[in-house]
Amino acid sequence: MKTVTIIGVGLIGGSLAISLRQKGLASHIIGVDHSPENLQQAQQLRMINEGTPDLISAVRRADLVVVAVPMDAMLTVLPQVLDAVENQVVIDVGSTKSMLLAAVAGHPKRGRFVAVHPMAGTEYSGPEAAVPELFTDKTLVICDAEQSDADAVAQVQSLFEQLQMNIEYLDAAAHDLHTAYVSHISHITSFALALTVLEKEKEEQQIFALASGGFASTVRLAKSSPDMWVPIFRQNRVNVLDVLDEHIHQLQHLRQLIAQEDYAAVYQQIQQANLIKKILK
Repeated sequence: MKTVTIIGVGLIGGSLAISLRQKGLASHIIGVDHSPENLQQAQQLRMINEGTPDLISAVRRADLVVVAVPMDAMLTVLPQVLDAVENQVVIDVGSTKSMLLAAVAGHPKRGRFVAVHPMAGTEYSGPEAAVPELFTDKTLVICDAEQSDADAVAQVQSLFEQLQMNIEYLDAAAHDLHTAYVSHISHITSFALALTVLEKEKEEQQIFALASGGFASTVRLAKSSPDMWVPIFRQNRVNVLDVLDEHIHQLQHLRQLIAQEDYAAVYQQIQQANLIKKILK
C-alpha cells in the first residue's frame, strides 16, 4: 500500500500505523481524527506523516482506508468513507460486526469494504497508548468475506499476514457471539471487580499496598475507556446479556457451595476451571 489513511489514531489505529511503517508496508500515512491534539501527538510520535480533519480528501488520496473509531461513531463514519471511495480498500477494526455490516449492506461500494477484527489490544487508549508489535502472533478475524470483493480480501489477508497475524474467517453473528465470551465478558468482570473493591475498600492506600500481581492482572481491564466499551456493549447487547447471565449463574453456584461449606464441591469446580490450561498456555 502506498498511502494509508487511518481514521482514529488511538491504540489500534496508532499501533497499526507503527507496524505498517516498521514493516515498510506504507510509504505515506494520513491520520484523521476529531481531536487536533490526537493528530498533533500522532505526528510528534512519528506514527503518521500528516494529520487532517478532512475525512473525504484523506479517503480519496488513500490506497487503503482504516476506520478505527468507537463502534457508535463507526455507524456514521463507515458509510461516509464508502461514499468517497472508488477502488480503494476499506477496513474497520471494530469489536462487533452484525450491526455495522447491516448498516452498509446495501451500499454500492460494499464490495470494497472488508470487515476485520484484530484480536489485540491493551487497557489504554489514545495515541500515546500505541505500541509496536501489538499484532504479532495475534489473530485477525475477517467477517462475511463473501460479501467483499475477492481482490480486496486478498489484499487485506496479505497485509496482515505480513504483520505476522493468524487469519480466521467467521460470519458476523458467530464473531459477535464468540467475542462476547472471550473478550466482552472479561471487561465486564473487570469493571465489576474494580467497583466491588472500590466500594468495600475505602482506603485507597490499602488497595495500593496490598494489591498482588493476581489482583492487578485481573482488574487491569477496568482501566479501559468507557468511550470504547459502552458502544460495544450496546451493539452486542444480546450476546453480552447471554454470557453475563451464565457468568452470574457460575458466581451464584460458587457462592452457594461456599455458604454450604461444601469445599469438596468447590475443589471440583476449581479443577473443572483448570481445564482452561489446555486451551490457554
